[in-house]
Amino acid sequence: MVVMVLGFVENWQERAHAAISWAAGLIQQEASQTPTNILPGVTCGYRGLFYPSARHSVRMCSTGVDRKGILANQVAVVTGSTSGLGFSIARRLAQDGTHVVISSREQQNVDRAMDELQREGLSVTGTVCHVEKAEDRERLVTKALEHCGAIDFLVCNAAVNPLVGSTLGTSEQIWDKILSVNLKSPALLLSQLLPYMEKRRGAVNLVSSIAAYIPQVELGVYNISKTALLGLTRTLALELAPKDIWVNCLVPGIIKTDFSKVIHENEAFWNSFSEHYQLQRIGKPEDCAGIVSFLCSPDASYITGENIVVAGFSCRL
Repeated sequence: MVVMVLGFVENWQERAHAAISWAAGLIQQEASQTPTNILPGVTCGYRGLFYPSARHSVRMCSTGVDRKGILANQVAVVTGSTSGLGFSIARRLAQDGTHVVISSREQQNVDRAMDELQREGLSVTGTVCHVEKAEDRERLVTKALEHCGAIDFLVCNAAVNPLVGSTLGTSEQIWDKILSVNLKSPALLLSQLLPYMEKRRGAVNLVSSIAAYIPQVELGVYNISKTALLGLTRTLALELAPKDIWVNCLVPGIIKTDFSKVIHENEAFWNSFSEHYQLQRIGKPEDCAGIVSFLCSPDASYITGENIVVAGFSCRL
């Protein structure tokens, strides 16, 4: 047992000795004052250093792994993935070795996206899925299991914004639509996928928006739905940590897609926004795809509950 532990921490030997020396000095210094408070903390840190959680052992270290196949033999489900940001994420995950199940509301869009990615030699399949509909979510789960037999990653990118207008002027029907698709559906889909993800210890990535931090009046309820996703990320991260499933949230800035035309094609808005935040260009979907692949990789196995902004500037302290 000692040999196994020493072999595991061989590369951490110097850090381990330093940590032990520090702990010993701290115990000696404080033992006469508050030993019952000091010892549990030191013991926990010592145990965590030498006996890392078995749940993380599979993805703990990527040293020596071929980066081109860092996600090989993994399966990802990506919603809203036939164009724009979702399509770019699906492509990057597939390029990194994942088999990707793409989806959107229109069969012709699914067919087109599948054809393009398969012509690039990437492993993808797809199905129609309107994430608001329970039967469509079930179809998506079944498709992934039929083709792959397991699920490792979920990326929830599907979103709607059927109204450009004020929050208080929004009808109840629009409120229900936006919150159902943007907020409720990711949680419901994850609950359907969870039994199959638990067996693989994978990753969940929600997709919010910079509107969560810098709301625009014209986007009304959409701002609120994307802000709520930040809270959902933190909550799910805590809930799924014991299952070794890490949950993070991508927060894109202004990215040039059809979905964001209302913002990036507004010249007056863009000029003012870019000048204020010193932006040199509008973001591209590819700017966000790599971070999602990273968050699914072994390198991110100790990152969870984070809302990661990819915007060309920092909207936080």
